[in-house]
Amino acid sequence: QVHVVESGGGLVQPGGSLRLSCAASGNAFSLYFMAWYRQVPGKQRDLVAAITDVGTINYADYVTGRFTISRDNAKNTVYLQMNSLKPEDTAVYYCNARIWDNEFWGQGTQVTVSS
Repeated sequence: QVHVVESGGGLVQPGGSLRLSCAASGNAFSLYFMAWYRQVPGKQRDLVAAITDVGTINYADYVTGRFTISRDNAKNTVYLQMNSLKPEDTAVYYCNARIWDNEFWGQGTQVTVSS
């Protein structure tokens, strides 16, 4: 069992920035595929950004150039730096950890972009 815990959400004005953190347990973190998803009520959970064990990164088109995913294997943590935030970025952001055939989710952290 891998425990995944997100932090860093909150209320920010349009154009502002937030950094989300996701800590995952286990001694094999460096092998984990890590990803951030987001979900608004009534809609499906969508992929925001992902980073593989070797550092390959993918972003959803709507965050490219604004969000940056990174990982620190020494701290068992993945980050999502979010800049130039827009009201439409408002959602619950979830961290996802995958290793072999197993997948683990955090409880989510709310991000609200509003003036």
